[in-house]
Amino acid sequence: MKCLVINLENVRCTWNSQGTPDVNYNFSSWFVKENERSCAEYLTDNGTNIGCKRPYTKLQRFDAFYTTLRYGRETYVKKHDLKRKVMLNPPTNLTVKNGSDFNLWFYWNQTDKHCVEYQVRVKMNNSTWEFSPVYLGQRYCQNLPSSTARYELQVRSRIEHSCGESEVWSDWSEPVVWGFNNTTDTNKGHEAMPVWTVVLYVAAAITLLLLVMILLHNERIKIILIPPLPKPVLNSSDVEVSSIQRLIDAILLFSCLALFNDA
Repeated sequence: MKCLVINLENVRCTWNSQGTPDVNYNFSSWFVKENERSCAEYLTDNGTNIGCKRPYTKLQRFDAFYTTLRYGRETYVKKHDLKRKVMLNPPTNLTVKNGSDFNLWFYWNQTDKHCVEYQVRVKMNNSTWEFSPVYLGQRYCQNLPSSTARYELQVRSRIEHSCGESEVWSDWSEPVVWGFNNTTDTNKGHEAMPVWTVVLYVAAAITLLLLVMILLHNERIKIILIPPLPKPVLNSSDVEVSSIQRLIDAILLFSCLALFNDA
């Protein structure tokens, strides 16, 4: 007979750890200071009783709990200490965000946040799981993630020490994924350009355009950067305009090629 408190909402007892029994047992249970009660909600396997789910309140967590199985003249009575047998529901609504600190932040929700601790496991690409220390709080930070890696994260929860630590963890949450699966060379050509790279090139292009505008309006800088031709074929104003136009075209062509190559 094994009994667990499920998410501090009900007690679930099962007696099929060694297989489905050949007979249908009748189950009853009680906490200290209450009367014995028959099972109102059996768990079955092909019509055979294998467990029971009964109501529970948080105030009963530290009370002794008793169960009885009966079949004919056979009676099995057992006392249970449920304080360390609490199994929470797994965390839900996992989300992931890129922080302004360039770290990767994971967040989640827990049905009952009070007295709950967590453990996270992270897998990068196809490596093995890495487990975090047990800690409080509903977030996890992955420091300076690689932009070419794929991160998969899951989290589980349990009642923490100050509230009577449970020895039973919840199931692992549904996974949340961030990034790219870069385990094969074929994926490298399809990676998105990082946002900061695009911003850098746009800033460079604007700076170059500003320099050109200054050049057009400052005669001294114009003479230093574009000295007059010793034997101009055209008049001087045509030469200067033509030279400046070629400089602008070259700058714009360089910026476009740089953006194209990084894309």
